[in-house]
Order: sequence, then structure tokens, then C-alpha cells
Amino acid sequence: MDRIAWHELPPDVLRAAERHMGPIEWAETASHGVMSRLACTVQARSGRMFVKGTRIDDPSAWVYRHEADVTQHAPAAPCVLWRAEAGGWLLVGYEYVDGRYPDFAPGSHDLGPLVRTLTVLSETPWPEAVRKKPLPTRWADFLPDDYRPGLQGRSLAHTDMSPLNMLVTKDDRLCLLDWALACPAPAWADTAFAVLRLISAGHSPEQAEVVARQVPAYGRADPVAVSMFARTVLAAWESRERTDPLPHRAALTTAARSWAAYRGLIRA
Repeated sequence: MDRIAWHELPPDVLRAAERHMGPIEWAETASHGVMSRLACTVQARSGRMFVKGTRIDDPSAWVYRHEADVTQHAPAAPCVLWRAEAGGWLLVGYEYVDGRYPDFAPGSHDLGPLVRTLTVLSETPWPEAVRKKPLPTRWADFLPDDYRPGLQGRSLAHTDMSPLNMLVTKDDRLCLLDWALACPAPAWADTAFAVLRLISAGHSPEQAEVVARQVPAYGRADPVAVSMFARTVLAAWESRERTDPLPHRAALTTAARSWAAYRGLIRA
């Protein structure tokens, strides 16, 4: 998605933001992410914030509202500070998190903060006031013919465990960003998504599962349900790679294929 810079916003939109933030000293457009029309770190007289937004008439505007609603209930997430609608734009101001992207390679010090965050997340129920289709509905086109309700669940799941959606702070806390894809799912679902990222970062499937089992919800998960997850995510990601082959998708699909083979679902 083409980004718009802060200074390119209409004057009445900037004035609406300043009513929440105070006078703006500078703004820097984010270099990562593809979803947001506007994504900026903004330094105001009142402090530093992260602001996301889009035009109200954009078909994806509901996603920004959904993300803010979910983030308000999510653990290890930046605080939602304000929302504004003016001049045909929707803006959401988030707490600025000062941190670095984590390293998921074998032996990394960041694996501990990852496990701690996944454990807290696995214990968080879905906020029932926020309406969202559950994970099995999202994956309806890719579920195996012998699907059983093992992927049902009402826990809050982020569902996009990319290291670019995380920041590790100086006190070794791992903060999860970008909750736009959050949905109800089994308590162990985000840990399963993290298994794929660990494999992509250099773990063998066995090593990745050893890390994942440190999260109690994953350790207790039904192995049949986890295998169903692995089969389904592989089918979904293979489809995405064929229809929309973005540069990062090939490595993730390879990781999913490796995990499925380890679990005996396909031939290595």
C-alpha cells in the first residue's frame, strides 16, 4: 500500500490530531509493514506516539477500528491513546514502544521473552464485545476433509507472529504490535504460529517444538489438533504463495512444509 507522509494529511486532520497530542515537532513514516495508508512515529510536545490511519471511505477502514478495539484488551500490547475522525480520515494514536526487533535464531536470548509473552497471551480470553470470525472460519477453504473441531477456541490470538510485529524493550519485555489480524482461536494457536517463525529462523522442527512446549497451553494441546493446524496453515500459505507471491512467503511456506513433514503429514 502506498504510504502518505504526515505532512501530506489535510490541515483539518492535522488539527484534529493536535487536539489529542499537542503541537507536532516532527514525524517519521514507518519503514516496515504493508497494511497502513498512514503509519508514523510522531514526536509531539506531549511525548512520542505511533499513529496509524486511513481514509474513512477506504474499504479497510473497519480493520483500523477492529485493531484498536482488540488492542485495548490485548496483553503485551501498546496502549491505545486516542482516536480521531476528521476531514475524511480515521487516525488512531498508540503508545510509542522503544525497542528492537527480536532474534528467533537457536540460542537467542530473545526466546525467553517470546515464551513469556506467548504464555500470557494463551491465558487471555477473546473480548466477546469485539465481533470477529474465528480462525477455522478464516481457514474454511483450506481445512482438511477430515476436519474436526480441534481448531475451535475463544482465546485471543494475534495470528501474525512475524518478528517485525514485535519489539523487545530494554527490560527484556516482548511487545506485540499490529493486532489487525487478531481473532478467536485455541489458546495454543499463537505458539503454533511461532513454531513456523522459529523454523524459518533456523530451528529444526524438533527444536522449535521444544521451545513451544515451554508454553503450557501448547504442551497440553491435543497433538491431532496441532497436526490439523500444521496441515491447514501449509495449505493456506501454499495458496497465498501461488496467488500473491510476496518475497517473504516462500521461506514461510518452506518452514510450514518442514513442520508438516516432521509431524508425519507429508513426505519430506
